[in-house]
Amino acid sequence: MHKLTIAEIIEKYPFVEAFFEENKLDIREHGHRTFKEYLDTFTEDEIEDYAIDKAALYENLFEYIKQMKDFLGLEEEEGIESLTILPGHDKSNNPEQFEELTIRKSEIVSIVGPTGAGKSRLLADIEWTAQNDTPTGRTILINGEIPDKKWRFSSNNKLVAQLSQNMNFVMDLTVREFLELHAASRLVEDVEGTIGRIIDAANNLAGEKFDLETPVTSLSGGQSRALMIADTAILSSSPIVLIDEIENAGIDRRKALNLLVDEEKIVLIATHDPTLALIADKRIVIKNGGIHKIIETSKEEKEILSKLEEIDKFVLRMREDLRKGKELSNHN
Repeated sequence: MHKLTIAEIIEKYPFVEAFFEENKLDIREHGHRTFKEYLDTFTEDEIEDYAIDKAALYENLFEYIKQMKDFLGLEEEEGIESLTILPGHDKSNNPEQFEELTIRKSEIVSIVGPTGAGKSRLLADIEWTAQNDTPTGRTILINGEIPDKKWRFSSNNKLVAQLSQNMNFVMDLTVREFLELHAASRLVEDVEGTIGRIIDAANNLAGEKFDLETPVTSLSGGQSRALMIADTAILSSSPIVLIDEIENAGIDRRKALNLLVDEEKIVLIATHDPTLALIADKRIVIKNGGIHKIIETSKEEKEILSKLEEIDKFVLRMREDLRKGKELSNHN
């Protein structure tokens, strides 16, 4: 709020004009300035003549807004713009060798390392917004600050949505009924429109298309993964998505990640697949329970990625031809 201009503050909180009037502050020509910048326009003579206490005015404005919001019952939900990981230590108590890692909205980060290295522990630290109180000693910040306790203790606010490798539905529901239940739980107003967006997005990812009347228990592995990725991107309130291995899911992985990024999620992928690792903007290398290093995806690696994605397209095309009963050849 402190970075908003006066015009933006008035637009967001119209009642604030009363504060300016009560304190005889003429802000008519200063809408483009922040309140601090406005106060800095006063000369020493004006400060003395009108007994202006800039520090008190600055503090009182934001206290006034807070009190009025409480009085009017206004609640704001600040969006998650960034996630910051501060270092802890590995299983041998050696300090992690990085200063901090900040991941921003619509950014993709992969997590790589051998099985048992500590990828799940990193996820748990993020999910529970660790404050130097987990086995790794890491600290998690949200928007650069110590996070609200709701991310830890509220069942309605989940920081991380997880998409696991094995996804099996056990409910006797159609795809429509499943999505209607989820939409209702999120108090979505346009349920039909939202369901339409999800099924369209899912079919854009899946190798084999399905419709809203398909029982969820009859979906293939790839269809289930496509449905849950689309559902998570469009309906989930969780700002951070962790994907655990999607290399053999039979879906278009690039489209899946683009969908999540377009919906302004922070995306972390635990993977052993080089294509997924290089799609990411950077990758976290886990070793012996700690973050061993952080690698920015280089230009050379992006060139390698282009070749890998060509191979992926070839494999997807062969898979689709097999489904259609075609014979494969070098010219497919």
